[in-house]
Amino acid sequence: MNSFSKWTKLTSSLLVVGLSQMSFAQDYVAPKTSFGVPDLQGTYSIATVTMLERGAEFNGQLTITAEEAERIGTTGESYLSDLTSRGAGGEPDVGGYNTFWMDPGERMAVINGEIRTSILVQPQNGRLPWAEGAQRAIFANRNKGRGPYDGPEARPLGERCLVGFGSSGGPPMLPVLYNNHSQIVQTPNYVMIVAEMNHDARIIRLRDSEHSDIPKWLGDSIGYYEGDTLVVETTNYHTQQSLRGSLRHFFYLSPDAKVTERFTRTSDSTLLYQFTVDDPKVYSTPWVGELPMNAVEDKIYEYACHEGNYALPGILAGARIEEKDSQ
Repeated sequence: MNSFSKWTKLTSSLLVVGLSQMSFAQDYVAPKTSFGVPDLQGTYSIATVTMLERGAEFNGQLTITAEEAERIGTTGESYLSDLTSRGAGGEPDVGGYNTFWMDPGERMAVINGEIRTSILVQPQNGRLPWAEGAQRAIFANRNKGRGPYDGPEARPLGERCLVGFGSSGGPPMLPVLYNNHSQIVQTPNYVMIVAEMNHDARIIRLRDSEHSDIPKWLGDSIGYYEGDTLVVETTNYHTQQSLRGSLRHFFYLSPDAKVTERFTRTSDSTLLYQFTVDDPKVYSTPWVGELPMNAVEDKIYEYACHEGNYALPGILAGARIEEKDSQ
């Protein structure tokens, strides 16, 4: 794809985001902080049973009616029931936690009064635009080198308590099975977004125009205000954080990927969260998603991960025993 075509597609995606944002915010005046910027502070939930990608049952439609949602949509109860019936809820496994501990949300995402069938809004089909051969290359590289049970460094990041599961801390921030709260705190020079899952704290610099060259967990974020919207640009991701997946989404970001997020208050109790992922090494075109961030009265409590956790040494010790028995 030539540079003009890529620029045309990216411009079209950003135009969709901009027009969508205007339609949500045109009748609402956001409050300001004491230092004159839109006040986005608070604790929010992004829990929803809407998937990142659109399922075939929705026939390509981005929005559906309440009647259609009742007929073919998903609720929190039906989602957990499906997990249990497929054995994904943890009940059959020794040491696994069951669906009692899960909190995926109660309904599909609702934006501007419309029920959304996918978080993805671009491409229009609601599917990730993988570049040709990208998925084969990703898994071929993952299969090289050390096996998953050779040492702690080869185990998933969430299991090692380095970052949250899936992409809960972002960017982009996506819902997982539980701990879907995030808190936003603003100062004149910084914005902090702390995710409940694994207490991932992202510090967004507002006075910088250049990214750090050092790869970081959650990437390197710089931000600025565009009217009543906080715009955050993030790149330089840690290579080990490239694969992002949970039961409800799967995608991959190269270390050079750029994610542009937009946070806009659309009511006293809701933020509109929009993001664009631009990663030419992995995707044929940028992709765009939208989620509501709904204010909650709940607090974010301590996320204790490794305290008293014997799982990791147990996993590795079991692998050593299997190796010994196979000799």
